[in-house]
Amino acid sequence: QVQLVESGGGLVQAGGSLRLSCAASGRTFSTYTVGWFRQAPGKEREFVATIVWSADSTYYRDSVKGRFTISKDNAKNTVYLQMNSLKPDDTAVYYCAADRTLVRVTNARAYNYWGQGTQVTVSS
Repeated sequence: QVQLVESGGGLVQAGGSLRLSCAASGRTFSTYTVGWFRQAPGKEREFVATIVWSADSTYYRDSVKGRFTISKDNAKNTVYLQMNSLKPDDTAVYYCAADRTLVRVTNARAYNYWGQGTQVTVSS
């Protein structure tokens, strides 16, 4: 069983930056793929970024490429999402998810473990 805890959300002005953290307990991430998803009010949950832990392979949705960076810290068993040049459209609850797989996964239904979410609000 994997427990995920996100942190780092908040209120920021457009153009600003935030760094989200996803800390895991119960298991190490070494055989997992970890993803970040977001859900805005009235919208479906959407994929943001993913990292295959063992391969250090990353993938992003087009709208965040060049602005967001997903990374990991092996020693802390933590995944980060660095978000720069934030836009009001990035406003959402951001969720960390994990699944025991060694391939890239962008479908939310494929992830078995989820954090509680952290609110990101970008003001214009």
